[in-house]
Amino acid sequence: MSYHFLDDKDPRIDVMFQGLEKMEKMLSVIEKMPKSLFNGERFLTDEELSKVLRVSRRTLQEYRTFGVVPYYMVQGKTLYKESDILKILEDSYKRCREEQRWV
Repeated sequence: MSYHFLDDKDPRIDVMFQGLEKMEKMLSVIEKMPKSLFNGERFLTDEELSKVLRVSRRTLQEYRTFGVVPYYMVQGKTLYKESDILKILEDSYKRCREEQRWV
C-alpha cells in the first residue's frame, strides 16, 4: 500500500486555501444581505423559495392552488413565511426503513 501525504509545498494546498478564502468572502456577503423580517419572522419571495426548494415558480403556483403551501398575497406579490415552509418540510419527512425498525 502506498500513502501520499500532502505537505505545505504541494500546489494543491494553495488551491484549497484559495477556495476557502473565496467561500469565506461569499459567506460574509450573504450575512450582510438584508433579511425581510417582520415581527421576528422571515418571509421569502416566490423567486427565493423556488431556488431553495429547486422547483419552478409555476410549481409553486400549483402548490398554492392546491393548498399545499400557505402564503400571503400583498399587492400582487406572493410571500411565504419561512417557519411555515420549514414546518411543512418537517411534517413531510419520511424515515427510511432502517430508521423505522430501530425506533
